[in-house]
Amino acid sequence: MPHCFSRPVAVLLGLLLLSGCKSVEKAVFHTIRSNKSVAVGKLPRLESMVEPGPLMATDGASPDDASKVFRQELAYHFAEPQPDTVQYGYARLTIVQADVKRTGRALQAFQLLTLMTPSLVGVPLEWYRTTLAAEVQIINSQGDVIATYTGIGHSKVRVAMYHGYGQLQAARLADVQALRLALDQIRPQLEADADTLRQKLATSGPIEGIVSRPLGVN
Repeated sequence: MPHCFSRPVAVLLGLLLLSGCKSVEKAVFHTIRSNKSVAVGKLPRLESMVEPGPLMATDGASPDDASKVFRQELAYHFAEPQPDTVQYGYARLTIVQADVKRTGRALQAFQLLTLMTPSLVGVPLEWYRTTLAAEVQIINSQGDVIATYTGIGHSKVRVAMYHGYGQLQAARLADVQALRLALDQIRPQLEADADTLRQKLATSGPIEGIVSRPLGVN
């Protein structure tokens, strides 16, 4: 590449990789609010617990993203609205697997050879793909696991100007979208068992006033 073009191309590439035109915060935390597929009020209030595990080893999700997404999931779909703070157990999210791949390197090379011109009209530079396996356990106030559900999410987020995200934003959004898709698979499973779970949680009583065994120990 001629030296006279190296600096402008490097600057454009840097801007594309680090920033994007779309708001990643809105994309990460807005979707759950518009999801009306499951009615609220199926379970009594539960305390959320998150074990991010392999998700913390990726370059995408922020440390509190999984916790925030799961709390939203509980608040909008699982937890029964109550005027007090009585909790009848726990909902524990465990990230079992989180694999990230970057694809489109050939397209990235083409972009560099053409001085990034295609990126100016919205052609992607690359894609982030995350495959995430999640497990949700419902645990009563005495620490007994009464149900376990699993789901797998596959996401694909483009790095591009105008019609995509910056590199750091795309990596984060790919992780969060994969988690949401895994929870989408878990939600109807839990919905189907809601009546049984409600009875079991009520039988065990609220968390307050009960000395629990370590969570998950029968």
